[in-house]
Amino acid sequence: MRRRALLALAPLLAAPAARAAEISLLSGGAVEPGLAAAVEAFRAAGSPPVRIAYATAPQLRERILGGETPDILVAPLALLAEFGGRLSGPVVPLGKVGVGVAVRPGAPEPAIRDAETLRAAVEQADALVFNRASTGLYMDRLFERLGLTAVVAPKARRYATGAEVMEHLLHGTGREIGFGAVTEIRLVPGLRYLGPLPPGLQNTTAYGAAGLPGRDGAALLRFLTGPEARRALDAAGVEG
Repeated sequence: MRRRALLALAPLLAAPAARAAEISLLSGGAVEPGLAAAVEAFRAAGSPPVRIAYATAPQLRERILGGETPDILVAPLALLAEFGGRLSGPVVPLGKVGVGVAVRPGAPEPAIRDAETLRAAVEQADALVFNRASTGLYMDRLFERLGLTAVVAPKARRYATGAEVMEHLLHGTGREIGFGAVTEIRLVPGLRYLGPLPPGLQNTTAYGAAGLPGRDGAALLRFLTGPEARRALDAAGVEG
C-alpha cells in the first residue's frame, strides 16, 4: 500500500524539478526568427526547455528595472550596457539587424535606392507605417535629417511593436509603405519585402545576450556562441 502511494506521488514530486530546469529568456522582438531557430536547435540536442518572451526595447528596460529576472536577457547592446551590474558575466554578441522596407501584396512598389528616391516615395505615399521602438526612433531621426518631418507627420501610423506594423501593412489600403526590422518583415508571409534601406541611410542595431545574477542560463549562452546558433541567426537575417 505504501509503495503504491509513493508511486502515485512520484509525478507530483518530480514536477518542481522539471520546472526548475526550464530556462527563461526575455528578448527583443527583432531577433525573434533567428533566436527561435537557435533555441529549437538547442532543445533538439536534448537540452532543457526554454520559455521565451518577446518585447520592444523600451518594454525590456521597463521590465528589468521593474525587477523581472529571466535567466537570459537578449537586447540591443546599448541597452545591455545600461544595466551594468544587473548582468552576470560577459555579453555574448548575437549580430546586427537592419531596417527594411515593405508594402502589402498588390501595392505600388517604390524603388528606394538613395535619399532622393526615398524622399519621392515618402511624398507620394498615402501612409507611412513604423513603430515607436528602436526602428521607429531611427526613422524619426532619418526623416528629420532629410527634411521630411512635416511631410511625414500627417501620414505616420505608429504602433508599439513591429508585429503590429506588419499586421497593419498586410491588411492596409492605398499607397502605404512600412519600415521595420528586416527580420520582422521576413517573418510575415504575404508581405512584399522591398529590401533594406540603402547604404548611407541604413541603421543597424547590434544585439547580445547576457545572464542575470543567480540565474541558470549558462548552457544556452554557450550554445549561442557556437556554429549551429550562428547558422540559424544568419539565415534569419541577424548578421554576424
